[in-house]
Amino acid sequence: MNHPKRQPMHASDSAASWSRRAWLGTAAALASPWTGVWAQPASAAAEEALAPPLPAVGSALKVPRLVLLDGSVYEPAQAEGRPLLVYWWASTCPFCALQSPSMDAFWKRHRGSGLQMLALSVDRTPDAAAAYLKKTGYSFPAGWTSPQWRQAFPKPKGLPITLLRGLDGRLKLAEKGQLFDEDVQAMAQLM
Repeated sequence: MNHPKRQPMHASDSAASWSRRAWLGTAAALASPWTGVWAQPASAAAEEALAPPLPAVGSALKVPRLVLLDGSVYEPAQAEGRPLLVYWWASTCPFCALQSPSMDAFWKRHRGSGLQMLALSVDRTPDAAAAYLKKTGYSFPAGWTSPQWRQAFPKPKGLPITLLRGLDGRLKLAEKGQLFDEDVQAMAQLM
């Protein structure tokens, strides 16, 4: 089968203008604060490819014990009979950076009414996660998910991931991707 030679769609499709577009795109990428952010070791990409889907709303959610970045310990018993918000994030995730201020505000607003929260960093090191929390001033309880811990409680595919467990231990919400502030605030109706 013969394919016709591709003709430029516009006069701007010439080699000179393409190289100008390529140069501008490269310059913008180099100037971006997110340059290199998504570069992951092959093991991280492979792990994400094998990640399970979101758990189903209505399913039971059991979170194992976790030492938090501040040195305190999350014990599963402390969340029994209380709503639990689980939020996977990374300091290098631009969508997490947009959602995290709303998550921190939600935590501050509802912790006095019994809300438990675990913000689970998937950063490469706990130091990277701790430095980011210090820089941003977030106060939500955060832990680093070591490879061993992820074996017991694997992160679903995607980032950010938001799960809300109700008083009965069953999921009321399971979302993949960025939630907007109004979505985060609406979670209060599900608790």
